[in-house]
Amino acid sequence: MRFLISLHINPAVLESLTEEEQAAIGAGHQALIDEVKQSGELITTMALTDPSQAAVVTVSDGRTVATDGPYVEAKEFLGGFYLFDVESRERAIELAAKIPDAAIPGLGVEVRQVMFADGPLDA
Repeated sequence: MRFLISLHINPAVLESLTEEEQAAIGAGHQALIDEVKQSGELITTMALTDPSQAAVVTVSDGRTVATDGPYVEAKEFLGGFYLFDVESRERAIELAAKIPDAAIPGLGVEVRQVMFADGPLDA
């Protein structure tokens, strides 16, 4: 079963952390990546750029318009994701709980099962 674990970031929360706490987040992510690579459960993980670098694209009457900025103005934004292939929803939640962000108030970790996939991401 494939699960997408999305990381919801609030820059104000991250900026309020000490350098040691920020370093611990990076180390925690690396420890999780090492674990799930070893177990064969990691399909991929990616971090996204700041929403200020996003473009919103609309098409109307055959004309494409791209505007700067995120789709939704909010304090939190999608900062990245993990894609796992695990035996159960419980295992996906167990892995999500190991993401350092889950222990920091104001940051979010969401687990959702993949309904459909296409492309070369076979585990």
